Amino acid sequence: MAASSPTEHASGQTSSTALVTGAASGMGLAVAERFLAEGWTVLGVDRDGDALAKAASDLGFAFRPVPVDITDRAALSTALDRSHGLSGATGLRAVVNAAGIYPPTTLADFDEAAYRRIFDVNVLGTLNTIAETVPALRTAGGGAVVNFASIDALAVSPGQLLYSASKAAVVTLTRSLGVELAADGITVNAVAPGWVDTPGTRAGGRIEQAVATIPLGRAARPEEIADWVWKLCDGSYMTGETLVISGGLTVR
Repeated sequence: MAASSPTEHASGQTSSTALVTGAASGMGLAVAERFLAEGWTVLGVDRDGDALAKAASDLGFAFRPVPVDITDRAALSTALDRSHGLSGATGLRAVVNAAGIYPPTTLADFDEAAYRRIFDVNVLGTLNTIAETVPALRTAGGGAVVNFASIDALAVSPGQLLYSASKAAVVTLTRSLGVELAADGITVNAVAPGWVDTPGTRAGGRIEQAVATIPLGRAARPEEIADWVWKLCDGSYMTGETLVISGGLTVR
């Protein structure tokens, strides 16, 4: 797997390219910043065009915004190919599927619309992104895919019925694609964060109470999750695995 094949970048420097979904905020933004700090070019994918434009303004020319909804594969293909020539790219070496949604659901209150929204973003969006980027990874001679699962895929939380199920699906597709893409030199792994201190998590109103249950006594910082994503992309013998990053929460 190689994260070391450089491509020419606008400043005259060389850079590998990473594609990051959910790149406008939270852990996706932290992942984008981590790759940029390593000298990579980042294709930042997000459906929130305004937030993505702000990220591009803050992060500079090496962050290339791709405003598109990953649940629409045709639109994703068009956005990547027309705007960035991805189908002919040789420098794409990493794909990080950080986009996700987590509205609460239970058996008593779920409906078909909630099911489709959660699975469309968390599962179908991940599959669409991998399907549209694997040809470029193959052209580059291999690379890494990192999917965002969740601790809820392994140790479920009350009120997260469909979210937990969707992230369990991400764990399984990670295992399947780890096998399917191994011959192409493409590793496929997942991270399963526990509680992470992001604006979205804080908006849910449960993080303060949850921190008391974490052996390390705090939520993770987005940058800490991004560090593990980087390690999985910067050369790895692992594939098909899910790395739990929970501050010790799952060992209880």
